This record gives sequence, C-alpha cells and structure tokens, in this order.
Amino acid sequence: MSDRRTAQLYRMILPDHTCPFGVRAKELLESAGYEVDDQILSSREEVDAFKEKHGVEKTPQVFVEGERIGGSEELEQYLSR
Repeated sequence: MSDRRTAQLYRMILPDHTCPFGVRAKELLESAGYEVDDQILSSREEVDAFKEKHGVEKTPQVFVEGERIGGSEELEQYLSR
C-alpha cells in the first residue's frame, strides 16, 4: 500500500496574470507533502469552461484523492485538520 498523497490543482495562469491564490495553493500542497498534478488554465475560455463544468465560481480548485476541497481558503482549512 502506498502512502503517497496526491492532489489535482486547477489554477489560472494567463499571459498577463498569474493567480496568486493558485500559487499559494500549490505551495500549501507541496509543503504538506502532496504530489501535485498541476493543471494550468491558460486562457479565459479554459477558465470559464472549467468553472461551468464543475459548477464553481472561482479558481483555483483543489481535488485531493478525487474529492473536491475547494479554493485556497478551503484548502488551508482542510490541511489544518
């Protein structure tokens, strides 16, 4: 049995803007020992399609072992348990 922890992170990095909350979420996950599958949303169209598909209003969004945790604030709460 593997004790490796994995997380998927969907975050926005546009040509003229890198979301600071996405950067923070990645740092939090890596500091907590997660292997991060970093999914970059690189256009407004990709961001909008992601939000619609998942029924969310913001990015970043973090999934741990397939369960949606939420954005960077929810991730901080999740990791503090």
